[in-house]
Amino acid sequence: MPELRYIVGQVIAFTLFAIGLGYFSNSPTYTHHDPEMALIKLSFSHASQHKEECRRLSPEEIAALAPNMRRPMDCPRERVPVLVEMTMDGNTLLRKSYAPTGLAHDGAASAYEKIPVTPGQHKLTVRLRDSNRDEGFDYEDGININLVPLQQFVIDFRNSSFQFY
Repeated sequence: MPELRYIVGQVIAFTLFAIGLGYFSNSPTYTHHDPEMALIKLSFSHASQHKEECRRLSPEEIAALAPNMRRPMDCPRERVPVLVEMTMDGNTLLRKSYAPTGLAHDGAASAYEKIPVTPGQHKLTVRLRDSNRDEGFDYEDGININLVPLQQFVIDFRNSSFQFY
């Protein structure tokens, strides 16, 4: 009776699969971060300023263009990288540059960072540069925070108000 043999084989296979699924749904345990630490998350997407300014085309340059491509201004699309610096109690936690996205490097730069820190009272300062300047920052914000173990503190940069939240 070959049908009984196939049925028993399927029951055994499904039972082993269910046992494996049950085991891996609870074990091994995974810890996202140290339970005695707090976590600061930086998350934003921001379009920086253009690398070069628009320039007015001369009448000769406009005439040299195809009729459907004629325009008075030439505006390069490429944007500058966004530089972010985060300090806590005077110590640098993060200083990183984020490149603009897109084939022409004309999209927004996106960041997602997770930084484990010790719990307690801290002075957190976040700075952002999105222009061609060589030194300094365009936006800066500071806050006093009191972190507890396992707390996740999220920092976001809002393009509508140009502030950190």
